[in-house]
Amino acid sequence: MNATRDILFILTALFSLGGWSCISDDFTTDPSSTLTFSRDTVNFGAVFTDLNTPTARLVVKNPNSRGVNISKIGFEDPETPFRLNVDGVSGYDFHDVEIRGRDSIYLFIECYINSDDSNELRKVSDRLRFETNGVSQTVEVEAWAWNVNRLKGITVTEDTRLTSERPYIIFDSLAVERGATLSVDPGVMMLFHDKAKMTVRGRLLAEGTPEKMIWMRGDRLDDVLPDVGYDILAGQWGGVEIARESFGNRLEYVDMRSTVFGLKIDSCGDISANKLTLVNSWLHNSQGNALRSEYSHVDAFGCCFSEAAGAVVSLTGGKHKFVQCTIANAYLFSSLYQPNLMLTHCLPEDADENEEPLMSASFENCIIWGEIGDPLEPGDLTGSDVFFRDVLLKAEGSDDDNFINCLWNEDPLYYTIRSDYYFNYRLQPESPAIGRGNASYVTSECEIDMDGVARLANGAPALGAYAE
Repeated sequence: MNATRDILFILTALFSLGGWSCISDDFTTDPSSTLTFSRDTVNFGAVFTDLNTPTARLVVKNPNSRGVNISKIGFEDPETPFRLNVDGVSGYDFHDVEIRGRDSIYLFIECYINSDDSNELRKVSDRLRFETNGVSQTVEVEAWAWNVNRLKGITVTEDTRLTSERPYIIFDSLAVERGATLSVDPGVMMLFHDKAKMTVRGRLLAEGTPEKMIWMRGDRLDDVLPDVGYDILAGQWGGVEIARESFGNRLEYVDMRSTVFGLKIDSCGDISANKLTLVNSWLHNSQGNALRSEYSHVDAFGCCFSEAAGAVVSLTGGKHKFVQCTIANAYLFSSLYQPNLMLTHCLPEDADENEEPLMSASFENCIIWGEIGDPLEPGDLTGSDVFFRDVLLKAEGSDDDNFINCLWNEDPLYYTIRSDYYFNYRLQPESPAIGRGNASYVTSECEIDMDGVARLANGAPALGAYAE
């Protein structure tokens, strides 16, 4: 009996020792068994003060065959603006975090930076330290803090000016009421939060320069993919609506992007006064149209309209003039359901359907070329007051009374590479659009292009928004 009990005791001890040895062998205490990281610096880029940032990810890898115990993970600065999330738990430091052999864990990092009196970007940084088997390793974490002006549910009832010292973040809405003018200085950044929009019932004068464009875009400044910014994504904010009672608006050197409905204009058939003048501006990345004008008087000089799920430019009735403009579409995120340029209520047979006057429109020295096949609807404009003069079109066709001296179905050779999320509608040196324009159409509004380059420096201008 005692012998049996002794044997059982010995076997139990051996199994216990073996089990302990197995667990012990899973983890190493060797100081040479260090960690590797997915990057040596976690850079948030520009972030807004007094607001939580998007989350950055850091992968911590154990390349060793045996597990390691990280005795401490934490930031060096006790007042750090950065915080961690490990295994779903938020905090500033963690202890005894285990990583099995040839395995990895994810760390998620956020930051919240308090505002100060500065109008300049300021660097904020810290070191994230990992202590493993007595060895210390660090990863740099940095951000560029940016103080901003916050506008929430603002109604402009008197003449107001936005200056460029700090960006503006617009929450909910920004409305310019009748009798008031909102002036926007060169270099102003207007960053719209999710679902925010701008409505103009008074007047909007946003006048930038080639060196200081005015930006109207969503407030996400981080990347949606590695090295691909959120500014390529449509639908981040509503857009700008110019109401029917608003006239005399001007957008010059404005980059407006990432909207739901783009720039929408309606004057209810009153074309006696100019509704909007667009000069050397780029309107792009819309879930609807980049520009939609209904029964309005709109002039556009040297502008680029691109990337929309619907028609990039949609015009109904009204009076329109487009000179040295590019209308293109390389939209990526849904199927394209309308042509690049849609014209409605411009033919005599439309007269019975609406009492508003038919469209009067001209397109001169322009390019209309994008992913979709036939870029124009309707294609037959016989009898209308719509004319295309010296325009490059992605279509098989020939000149007639409405299409005069046009360039048919010749690739303009943009620099755009759609698959690489690169959208650049300047012209390659071999482009057939270079030197193809008519100099008599170049007015004072578009003598220089969006980059500040003179259109007539080499004689005949190039077609489209860019001089080269």
